[in-house]
Amino acid sequence: MHAVDAPRRPRESRRGLDAVAAPRRPRESIKQIITPSSRAGCEAIVRWLSYVPATANDLKPGMLAPADPVDRPVTARPPADGSPYDVRELLDNADGTGLFDKGSFTETLAGWGKTVVAGRAKLGGIPFGVISVETRTVEAVVPADPANPDSRESIKPQAGQVWYPDSAHKTAQAIADFGRGEKLPLMILANWRGFSGGTRDMYDEVLKFGAKIVDELTRYDMPVFVYIPPKAELRGGAWVVVDPTINSDFMEMYADPESRGGILEPPGICEVKFRSPDQKKVMARTDAELAKLLAQPASAERDAAVAAREAKLAPLYQQVAIEFADLHDRAGRMKAKGVIRDVVSWEGARGYFYKRAARRLAVDALAKGISRTGGSLADATAKVEAFCDCDWNDDDAVLSYLDSHAREAAAMVDEAEKEALVAKLKGIFAGRADAGALVAAAMA
Repeated sequence: MHAVDAPRRPRESRRGLDAVAAPRRPRESIKQIITPSSRAGCEAIVRWLSYVPATANDLKPGMLAPADPVDRPVTARPPADGSPYDVRELLDNADGTGLFDKGSFTETLAGWGKTVVAGRAKLGGIPFGVISVETRTVEAVVPADPANPDSRESIKPQAGQVWYPDSAHKTAQAIADFGRGEKLPLMILANWRGFSGGTRDMYDEVLKFGAKIVDELTRYDMPVFVYIPPKAELRGGAWVVVDPTINSDFMEMYADPESRGGILEPPGICEVKFRSPDQKKVMARTDAELAKLLAQPASAERDAAVAAREAKLAPLYQQVAIEFADLHDRAGRMKAKGVIRDVVSWEGARGYFYKRAARRLAVDALAKGISRTGGSLADATAKVEAFCDCDWNDDDAVLSYLDSHAREAAAMVDEAEKEALVAKLKGIFAGRADAGALVAAAMA
């Protein structure tokens, strides 16, 4: 984090700033947060600390009573026509109609990898790491090389909804900060059409940074919610990178009814799976006029009529095929295929994800406490499920049961630790005639 005061340089010292450090350089360099003064920098540090757990040993972040109602609808929406928009307005805005608590979103690394928006926010008082996608075209600034007097600063346009090398690197770095450094649950608002594939991007190691995203998600040991918001789509290699099977213990994927998801977009899948020969077979089977022509004896006149009819029908059949492929990419079909956990409407996303996150944090904290004594996290979660005498699929019921049986839950973790210690001592004293007495004395 850096506090940057307004530069005061004499006019003559500005010669050659392109090659060294222009006054605007701090806004475009790789810094977590830029503040106008040292006082603002201290305030930013204190605000940052409000997102993280009290100690490094805490199994879940601190939760404050929310000032923003958890069950209020999220009314800030993308434009109905699908035009580019500022995703920050959907996260948190002055009207308090965004997904997260009003005034809680703090963006970091804003001047780097601008096609990705990363930061921290709170939902119902629960701190989250947030990664979302810029839909507008942005400019990437490549600074001049100070060692080369002939070099100049260059500005490259970058399209929205695309991972470039810098924004992929930023995504991986943000995930590492949220997970290993701060132990925050993670919300990914997925709206990517894929990775940039130009030659320059390959030289700039876009594939390496894409793989680094997967590595960081694999290591993430807090709840991760991948949510495809309305008017958004998740395509190509971007889907592969955030697929919940990467880390099934902690990752879950959701989609809004108006979202789309699939490796190829509908026109692309039709070009592969429904080419001209396939179209002609369907036309012959479903169009009465074409079937009548094909039933006639072969002749040049008939073939010309068939070709004319097929040419006339082709746009219609192509349009129907694209619509059919689009149906496959919708949220209902994604849930039916098991690639998402649930369909969540944008308006009700606050309440849904608050309850889901609170439940996951409570259950995971108990499961981690048990699994630290030995065994897998899945086995520990099964013990917590057996402990909860309620509907395991009802987040409200599980939260209520754990709140009302907090002492018993803590005792369950203590008992697991005691059993693990006894087993360890038995292993140490194995083969001795007085092993039982030694273990009892050690546990006394």
